[in-house]
Amino acid sequence: MAESPQTGNLSRPGERVPGPTGERGAARSRLPTLEDVARVAGVSRATVSRVVNGVRNVDPDLHTVVWAAVDSTGYVPNRAARSLVTRRAGTVALVVSDSEEHDDPFLSRFFADPFFGRVVGGVLSALRPAGVQLGLHLVGSPPARVRLVGDLRQGQADGVVLLSLHPDDALPGLLVEAGVAAVMVGRPARPAPISYVDVANEAGAALAVEHLLARGCQRIGLVAGPEHVPASQDRVAGFRQAMARRGYAWSPSEAGNFTRESGEAAMRRLLAAHPDLDGVFVANDLMAQGALVALHEAGRRVPDDVAVVGFDDSSAAQAAQPPLTTVRHPLEVMAAEATRLLLARIEEPQLRVASVIHDPVLVVRRSA
Repeated sequence: MAESPQTGNLSRPGERVPGPTGERGAARSRLPTLEDVARVAGVSRATVSRVVNGVRNVDPDLHTVVWAAVDSTGYVPNRAARSLVTRRAGTVALVVSDSEEHDDPFLSRFFADPFFGRVVGGVLSALRPAGVQLGLHLVGSPPARVRLVGDLRQGQADGVVLLSLHPDDALPGLLVEAGVAAVMVGRPARPAPISYVDVANEAGAALAVEHLLARGCQRIGLVAGPEHVPASQDRVAGFRQAMARRGYAWSPSEAGNFTRESGEAAMRRLLAAHPDLDGVFVANDLMAQGALVALHEAGRRVPDDVAVVGFDDSSAAQAAQPPLTTVRHPLEVMAAEATRLLLARIEEPQLRVASVIHDPVLVVRRSA
């Protein structure tokens, strides 16, 4: 029978836990214990232990009451003891696996791109209620990937939320072979028995095309992302398929690498080769920001002369001049969902491999 919160002569929220008295009867402070939390919550010590240690199948109401009591008493769970009980580290690793061969240093790209910050925020939103900590790992070489897998097998973290950014990445397969619980944000470039959460990138590109055509654009170009990145491949495929369905067998394109500078350079090349463009789909918002700069320098008014649609609906879209019409990429939601899938897999390793695909939404602003 499920335990329910008790009522009676209990400590009030915020009440300090009394310490033991010495020979003279003076109260001495002490660290709060599980028993103190149980008394304030009105439940058993065993229930407090189950909640704090992340044991599943605890009544949600009890979960809320216990954590409120933890806050009011100031109890700090002993992570070392918790690990001994659960045989877990109480940590999930967010791993960004990339290639070392980039124009910009790996770390500068990570902290400059709002994409990564949104993923971190989504992961944390799912970890906090579970009382699980986050570890960040950036790996950019085969030896670094092998070392990481070895550390994970030794229990450094209980599982991995993985961002894999290039097609030859062996890490998804290495994690599966090592038996490490892992879920990806974005589909794997190579087929692998690993769960993932993604957005329907092809459908998002089609939304952009339909919007540009509905505005009357007839000469639409594409600024693509890196050709080896799965999301970029899907957006290019969605763009070309949507254009073909409307009778446009070919459209000009240039590629960037998802940075603002590369978008600016790609837009300049596109304009030089096709000065009559009246619309452009850009495969992410940072590149679209750069494209707007190139259009402004070329004397093209946006959207009067050239309409621009991006992809992501990141902070870059709202900061752009003019504010960017874009396809919403629900990264925070996706990252949180990937984290919840991972936590479930940590609890039940035999869960089947699963995929969750989100539908994109077009956000209309002033650029198109």
